[in-house]
Amino acid sequence: MEYLWAFIIGGIWCVIGQLLLDGTKLTAPRVLVIFVVTGVVLQALNLYQPIVDLAGNGATVPLPGFGYNLAKGAMEGAQKGFLEAITGPIKATAAGVAVAITFGYIVSLIFTPKSPKR
Repeated sequence: MEYLWAFIIGGIWCVIGQLLLDGTKLTAPRVLVIFVVTGVVLQALNLYQPIVDLAGNGATVPLPGFGYNLAKGAMEGAQKGFLEAITGPIKATAAGVAVAITFGYIVSLIFTPKSPKR
């Protein structure tokens, strides 16, 4: 059941993103920001944790999951003090950011990027 819920919840996020891209004039970067902010807001309202408990990686891997981790790190850090409220989100998301940078670099060494012609 875990895999099914991960697929369903992750798929719902993907469908929402595709609908925003196809049905509005929003650009991809704006949709990405909307997703991250949505994750932050849902976590701040304690609504995202139940989704994570149900879907696991289907909720934590997509962009709202990044916002969720930022908010969760800030909220946990704030309980320890002001400085931890600032460093908490960095600690909570450091592994994901490091992996993204590392794999992005490796892919850039393997493939030759081509800019679209205008």
